[in-house]
Amino acid sequence: MRAIFHADKNWGIGKKNGLMFELPKDMKFFRETTSGKVVVMGLNTLRSFPGGKPLKNRTNILLCPEDVEGVHTVHSLAELFEEVKKYPGDDVFIIGGASVYRTLLPYCTEALVTKVDFDGDADTFVPDLDADPSFTLVQESAPIEDNGYTIRFCTYRNERVREA
Repeated sequence: MRAIFHADKNWGIGKKNGLMFELPKDMKFFRETTSGKVVVMGLNTLRSFPGGKPLKNRTNILLCPEDVEGVHTVHSLAELFEEVKKYPGDDVFIIGGASVYRTLLPYCTEALVTKVDFDGDADTFVPDLDADPSFTLVQESAPIEDNGYTIRFCTYRNERVREA
């Protein structure tokens, strides 16, 4: 499994159950990276999508205690881990929200993070991977301008997890 998200300079990922920034280059990266793959999310993330509908061209898995119509729901980590065994590990992406990231980042082999050099006044955060000894920054793009913000595409490797 891999995580994918954008974060501001304080590791904020959202505000009022939405994204803090409109970043076309980041959205293109997300679409291209996850298209045809498996995305795992919590209920708030699903609700934040247009119409509260699952993402197109992806297998959507919802980690949630209740069943939700139109999306494959798993109710526990054990169920999730059984379900994702059906897919190649690199094809499974954790896409939010914050509690799902906090729970699943320790199981991810990588985190694909678009760092935004700005304080987005977030109300929702993920763990600071730069301060986490389990994660190593292994790749970082040059700075890129995206809709008035400076971003960098970064890849972190989880040193404690190796793909089985």
